[in-house]
Amino acid sequence: MTTTYETILVETDARGVATVTLNRPDKHNALNGGLIAELYDAAEKLAADDSVRIVILTGAGKSFCAGGDFNWFASNVEKSRAERVEQSATLARLLRRLDTLPKPLIGRINGSAYGGGVGMISVCDYTIGTEGSRFGLTEVKLGLLPANISPYVVARIGKVHSRETMLSGALFDSMRAERIGLLTEVVAADVLDAATESVVQNHLQAAPGAVADTKALIAYVASHDFETNMIYTADRLADAWETEEGIEGINSFINKSVPSWRVK
Repeated sequence: MTTTYETILVETDARGVATVTLNRPDKHNALNGGLIAELYDAAEKLAADDSVRIVILTGAGKSFCAGGDFNWFASNVEKSRAERVEQSATLARLLRRLDTLPKPLIGRINGSAYGGGVGMISVCDYTIGTEGSRFGLTEVKLGLLPANISPYVVARIGKVHSRETMLSGALFDSMRAERIGLLTEVVAADVLDAATESVVQNHLQAAPGAVADTKALIAYVASHDFETNMIYTADRLADAWETEEGIEGINSFINKSVPSWRVK
C-alpha cells in the first residue's frame, strides 16, 4: 500500500513494514512547514495502525536530510516572537512523536544529514548510514542553536560528543558518526538495502506488543532512579507474563513451536 503526500512518501508492505521517505530530493529533503506537518500526520497514523510493525525512515535522492530549509528559516524574520515559538514547536512535536513511536524506527540513512537531519537520525532506534556521507550540527555557523533537536542528540551521542560537534559546527564523516553513536553501523551504498532488510528481519522475530512496551520501558528507566525502577520493572514483568503474547511466547518455547508473530 502506498500513501502519497506532497513532501513524503509512505509505502507499507504485506509484512507490516512501512517505509517513510522524505521526498524533496531537489532540496536535499530539507525540512519546512509542509514536510514537518505531513511527517507528523504520517507518524500519528502509523503509530495507531496495528498492522504496521516496523517503520523505516529514509530520504529520496543523494541526501538524507539537509536540516531546515533556508526559505523556511528566512520566513521567521518577519514573524512575531509568538509565531516563531509556535513554528519551532512544530518540529519539537514531530521529534517527540517519532521518538515515542510504539514500533521500531529504523533509520535508512541514505546520505548526508545536517542540523535537523541529525535530529531525525537521533530519534531512530537503529541507524544504518553509508560510507562517504557527511554530518554536521551546523546551527552555530548561522548564529543559531540546535535547540529542538538537542534533547535527542544529547541522549544519542552524550554530552561530550555533543560539545565536540555542536560548538564548532564542523562537519564529520560517517565513520566518526558511528564512533560517537549517531549511526549504529556504516555500510557501502550498494548494500544499504540488504543491510536494512537484515535489521528488519531481526525485528520481525519480536512480538509487537512486547516491543512497544519495551520501548516505553527504556524511556521510563532512563529517566528514573534505581529505587523507583525496581518497583516499576517488577510490575511490568508481572504484567508481561499475563499478556496473550507472553503466554504464547512461553508456550511456544516450551513446545518448540513458532509463535504467530514471527515472519520469515
